[in-house]
Amino acid sequence: MVTDTAVVIPARDEAERIGATVAAAMDLPGVDLVVVVDDGSTDQTGRVARAAGARVVRHSRNRGKAGAMESGAEAVRLLDGPTPRHLLFLDADLGDTARAASALVEPVRAGAADMTIAVFATRVKLGGHGIVVRLARDGIKRASGFTAAQPLNGQRCLTRDAFEAARPLAHGFGVETALTIDLVRKGFRVAEVEVDMAHRATGTDWRAQVHRARQLRDVALALAAREPVIRDNLAKIRL
Repeated sequence: MVTDTAVVIPARDEAERIGATVAAAMDLPGVDLVVVVDDGSTDQTGRVARAAGARVVRHSRNRGKAGAMESGAEAVRLLDGPTPRHLLFLDADLGDTARAASALVEPVRAGAADMTIAVFATRVKLGGHGIVVRLARDGIKRASGFTAAQPLNGQRCLTRDAFEAARPLAHGFGVETALTIDLVRKGFRVAEVEVDMAHRATGTDWRAQVHRARQLRDVALALAAREPVIRDNLAKIRL
């Protein structure tokens, strides 16, 4: 198997799960590099990731998911040879289920897709009400014509060309929504792939509610930059 893929894992305060996620990622066929971006963690995330075999990029303060993805991709670029590696982005809390990510790489490696998006075969019941998911799905459909089953899924494999075409990435949690819209609009081939993966459910406490509020804000901003109707409505709200 040719080694042609690097895994990038944005992580913040994931010391409990990052070790298992890194170990699973390192076992993926064709992967010879795992980069964990420790995005301002206050726990031992970076130390655990390094002990598991990852290269670690440390942010002294939290820059958000898009910032972590950019840093990880840049670290990979600096280590690339003449042929750039494909970029496989995984969430830090996947644990052992990250082993199923090979299904995301295969269509990109075969030249059948420029970006793949995971669709989790087993849906974990989350504490939210699907508002952000519906906003993202409907916005992607309006802006690009693409119907996404799980528009916010962060498990994605891209060619380097596709990643560069999507830069600069949208802020924070709007990154997945914007990635899909921007690449479809530019003619890149985007495919969804069902995988047997799972991450930690968000929950219903106040921290989870704050997380969802940030997601809603970031997705709305990403869509506003790409949809005049949403942009105009947000401007009226600010007035």
